Amino acid sequence: MALIALLVFLSGAIIPQNHTLLSYIDASGRSRRIKTKAEWKIKQRQIRDSMQAVMGPLPDRSHLPPMNIQYIDSLNGGNYFRYTITFTVAEHENISAYLYVPVRPGAGDKFPAMLALHPTGPLGKKIVDGQGDLQNRAYARELAERGYVVIAPDYPDFGDLKDYDFKTDRYLSGTMKNVFDDMRCIDLLQERADVDPGRIGVIGHSLGGHSAMFVGAFDTRLKVIVSSCGWTLLHDYFNGDREAEKKYGGKLWPWAQERYMPLFRDKYDLDPDKVPFDFDEVIAAIAPRAFFSNSPLHDANFNVDGIRQGIVRVSKVYDFLHARGNLQVCYPESEHDFPTEARLQAYRFIDKILNHTAVHPSQIK
Repeated sequence: MALIALLVFLSGAIIPQNHTLLSYIDASGRSRRIKTKAEWKIKQRQIRDSMQAVMGPLPDRSHLPPMNIQYIDSLNGGNYFRYTITFTVAEHENISAYLYVPVRPGAGDKFPAMLALHPTGPLGKKIVDGQGDLQNRAYARELAERGYVVIAPDYPDFGDLKDYDFKTDRYLSGTMKNVFDDMRCIDLLQERADVDPGRIGVIGHSLGGHSAMFVGAFDTRLKVIVSSCGWTLLHDYFNGDREAEKKYGGKLWPWAQERYMPLFRDKYDLDPDKVPFDFDEVIAAIAPRAFFSNSPLHDANFNVDGIRQGIVRVSKVYDFLHARGNLQVCYPESEHDFPTEARLQAYRFIDKILNHTAVHPSQIK
C-alpha cells in the first residue's frame, strides 16, 4: 500500500480532502473506513503525499554532506550560552541559526531539545531571542532558560537568509525548503552528545506556527509540536486585505507567495476546495504524537471558528489512537499573539511530554 500511495502522488493525481479523517483511499480508489493502526499509517502517508502535491517533494535525505558547523560568536545568558552558528544542510546550501546550550548541572547530562521557529519578520531568528519590538516572542530564549538545548534557524528570506533566491533553488516551494532545513536542524540536535535524541520537539508562532506543523507531519522524531497562531481551516482563513484579495483572485493569496507555496495559485487557483490538504489533516498526520495549539479568540488571520471545527475532527483521530491527552488547545482572549499564560501553558505541556523539570521557569515575566 505504501507503493500505491507513492504512485498516486507521483502520477499527479490529487487525493481529495476528506473531512472524515478516519478514512483512507484504497488501491481501487474507494474511500474506506479506518479500522486498524496499519490502515491509519496508510492515511498518514496519503496526507503527506497531498501536502507534497502543493509543496513539492521532500528531497532525498540519504548521502547528505557533513554539516561543517561553524561557530560565529557566543553570548553568556547566565544559565545558558547562545551561539550563532552556520552549517551545511545540503550541497551548496548553508543556513544560520542560534544554538542555545544550558549550563551543565553535571557531567554527562543529556538535555531535552527544542527547534524554535520564528514568525514573519526581517529579524528572523532574533525575534525568538526577544530582540526587536515584538513582545511575547522570546520562546527560544525562555526554553533555554528552562533547561532545553534550543536551535532557532532563519527561514529563507529572513535574517541571515534575507537574500535567499527561490528562483534558482531545487525546491518547488519555500515551505518545502524550510521543512528540509528544519529536519537538518533535528539531525544536528540528535548528533549532539548533550541532547537526548528521544526528547525533541518544535515550537513556533505565526509563520513559525504552521512551519512547526509542517515539519512535525514529515518528521516523526519530533515528540511534541507547538503551534501558536499557525492555522485554521482553509475556508476560514482571512488575510484582511480586500484589495489584495481582488488583485490576486482569492483570499488564500498569502499562501502563494514565493517564500511559501506558489502552487496554491498556479495549480489550485487559490481555491480551498481544490487544495488537496487542509490543516486538520496536517494535525492528523502528527497524531498520536503530542500537539498543542495556541489559538486566540481574536486572531484576524486564523479564525477561531475554523480551529474549533478542526479540533473536533482531529479529536476523533486522537481518540481512535487512544492518545486524547496528547491533544491540547488554549483559546486566550487576545489577537494574533502568544501571551504569557499561553506560553507557560505550552511550556508545561512540553515539559510533561519530554519528561523535563524546568530549571528557571520564574524568569518569564
